[in-house]
Amino acid sequence: MRVVPKVIVSAVAVAGIFAAGACGAPAGNAPEPASAPAGVRVGLLLAGPTHDGGFMEAGYNGAKRAEQQFGAQITVIDRVAPKQPELEAAMRDLARGGVDLVVAQGGQNNAAATVVAAEFPQTKFVVTQSDVTGPNLASYEVLQEQSAWLAGAAAGLLTKSGVVGHMSGIRPVPGLKGRAAFVDGVAHTNPVARVLTNFSGDQDDIALARRIAIAELDAGADYIFTMLNAGRPGVAEAIRTTGKGRQFGNVRDFAADDPAVFAGSAVADSGEAVFRAIDDFAHGKLHGGENVRIGLESPEAVRLTLAPDVPDHVRAELDRLRRQIVDGEVEVKTTYAGPEFPNP
Repeated sequence: MRVVPKVIVSAVAVAGIFAAGACGAPAGNAPEPASAPAGVRVGLLLAGPTHDGGFMEAGYNGAKRAEQQFGAQITVIDRVAPKQPELEAAMRDLARGGVDLVVAQGGQNNAAATVVAAEFPQTKFVVTQSDVTGPNLASYEVLQEQSAWLAGAAAGLLTKSGVVGHMSGIRPVPGLKGRAAFVDGVAHTNPVARVLTNFSGDQDDIALARRIAIAELDAGADYIFTMLNAGRPGVAEAIRTTGKGRQFGNVRDFAADDPAVFAGSAVADSGEAVFRAIDDFAHGKLHGGENVRIGLESPEAVRLTLAPDVPDHVRAELDRLRRQIVDGEVEVKTTYAGPEFPNP
């Protein structure tokens, strides 16, 4: 990896430019793209660490895949505080650095992208997990609410206590949609179950995540859906320490990594959104004003995975529900107005 000079952008750190041949592209069965023009210059903004084991890392891997497959030149600024002034400053640094396309990972970039895209009309901008658009601004959204809904349906089918949990940190629109969809999925398969839902204010604080998880477990939750980034291991620690409950992950297949802790994972590979945006730009197919959506019809990007011990009858019911979502027979709700579980 060739490291670019550091940029002073509040607490922003420059991660660098990918070296050719780097490994770690995400698994999937999506068709390979046609050859693209070499030398596409892309700036990737991450409002968190590159290797957070979750959402930001997925975006990073999507960009790395574009670098590997058709030689895109990727510059990364990571660890940007998720606040509009800091996000704007990082986007401006990328645009001034001469990139052709700026990709900002996550809906927390909406307001900043709207401002900065207007300042650089010759540069294309994309926000992932968003619906913000403009003349030179598009959104690419992996519909994580669809796999989150299936995780809720699974939790509703599996719970013995009749209480399940949800944990997240900050409140970008996709995270709110995911929470609402999870609650809706629980209600679909288990209308009498209670959901304890928490937004802690921090995606990455392991100790905070552990405290909240213990509080939810003590309140009766036997399955917790975690929409966290670097803080997620705190929930696993709580489960192991207390000997209670299991977890549903999101973003990638955590159930494959640790099936004793994870009953399943609501895979929503936002790296696919990053990759498709870069690929579309390289092939002249990225247009301002568009919102590209990727859902359960693309299982390489969106799906629910399950641990080996999940019963066959639960798997069959979840597959039936998946088909109903794809066919439009089940509507996934994306708003929630109920109570929230406080930080302990």
